[in-house]
Amino acid sequence: MQPLASMATRRGLLLVLVVALCEVSALGRTPLWDGNIMMPTGEGHKGEEGTRWAILIAGSAGYWNYRHQVQAESIIADVCHAYQILKRGGLKDENIIVFMHDDIAYHPENPYPGTIINKPDGPDVYQGVPKDYTGSDVTVSNLYAAILGDKSAIEGGTGKVVDSGPNDHIFIYYSDHGGPGVLGMPNPPNLYADDFVGILKKKAAAGTFKELVIYLEACESGSIFEGLLPEGLNIYVTTASNAVESSWGTYCPGMYPSPPSEYGTCLGDLYSVAWMEDTEKENLKKETLEDQYLIVKSRTSNHNTYRSGSHVMQYGDLKIDVEELERYLGFDPANENVTKPGLSELSPVNSDIVTHVPQREADLVHLKHKFYNAKKGSLREANAASELAKTILHRRHLDDSVRLIGELLFAGEDALQKLGAVRPAGSVVVDDWACLKNMVRIFEASCGPLTQYGMKHMRAFANICNAGINSSRMSLASLEVCKISTSVDLGIWSPVTSGFSA
Repeated sequence: MQPLASMATRRGLLLVLVVALCEVSALGRTPLWDGNIMMPTGEGHKGEEGTRWAILIAGSAGYWNYRHQVQAESIIADVCHAYQILKRGGLKDENIIVFMHDDIAYHPENPYPGTIINKPDGPDVYQGVPKDYTGSDVTVSNLYAAILGDKSAIEGGTGKVVDSGPNDHIFIYYSDHGGPGVLGMPNPPNLYADDFVGILKKKAAAGTFKELVIYLEACESGSIFEGLLPEGLNIYVTTASNAVESSWGTYCPGMYPSPPSEYGTCLGDLYSVAWMEDTEKENLKKETLEDQYLIVKSRTSNHNTYRSGSHVMQYGDLKIDVEELERYLGFDPANENVTKPGLSELSPVNSDIVTHVPQREADLVHLKHKFYNAKKGSLREANAASELAKTILHRRHLDDSVRLIGELLFAGEDALQKLGAVRPAGSVVVDDWACLKNMVRIFEASCGPLTQYGMKHMRAFANICNAGINSSRMSLASLEVCKISTSVDLGIWSPVTSGFSA
């Protein structure tokens, strides 16, 4: 008989040999993974590679008055530009879902009907953009259904949804006006943070994506996720601003660089332009989400000086930011030879040159430009003066109404401080979201539409809720301040007709 030690040695060698033979056999059938992800779009989610999906949302519209159209132009231009980038990156239209009101390209104020540009002397970005959900179909309910892949819940539009599977990567880009805890939509209701994050949690629980990335352009956009979006959902977010500040417009009249003289509007939003222009020149097989975050953060903050601009933020699963942008935005072969990006490429700008404007001031920039460049004594000058006066009066009405309501509710003592109180970083803006939505409805019933500018007061309504003030007291205060009818916009707001009259 052989010694036990010798038998154990032979058995060990035999086991090693069997394992080696299995590995050789496997290598003969399937090559080793080289670390690169291969995701051909349009092949569905049946294979292991997965598909890239994208949802692009332009929340603004021309609404009932041109003064909002100027703000909508840059937002829709942002979304159209984003579509062109994804298309060049290899995503197919069947995997890109576009929400936009689509009232800008042929608006009477557009100097080149049927075209939209996103930068001075830039190309037309409107051509070829899918019109999946336009006009009255751009709603929060349709957006949520599209994210969840719920075709049965869609009303209108093409019916296109994110029909994703567990290996897929999803990119969501949302450009709009916002306020603490809220994002605007061209059709009511607006999007509230608690509902949106709830939809993201539901999508994650369904297991219908591998990773999801969100880029969000709006004022106070950080408040949509602050204290609400947990880790562990495989969702990564960057926002144009933190929870308490405005985002910024760029390529505006009278600034550097300015749009062509025939354009009287801001052409883009700073954060959006920053990530898109970076994407267009980089090799997305090498640039990571973190690389782009740092580059966009620097540009959006005026190269970390914050002389103008905002704080770009990150939320969710930050570990995802080590991944290449190709997984979400595709890859443009024209940039194959571009080296890995670096912040050293960014050069400081002259601090004496005005380059950006807070997003909420973009309409004033447009109207002032329109007034000062009109022929003296002309109808155009008179119309611009009227629009400017309406806008200023409308803003004053909203600001004064909220202030006076606060003074009534808080007995005048430190009312402004209580209305504007900011919770510690990482805290949610309001404890009771149902209360917040109700306070907005009560205000609008007595004082007129909050509108995009009025979204800045969402924190005031949140703090009214956080103070435990009930709807009855809010109703009485709103009626007392705004009375039966309120003069706004050089017209009359009537809570009876719920509209404006000249």
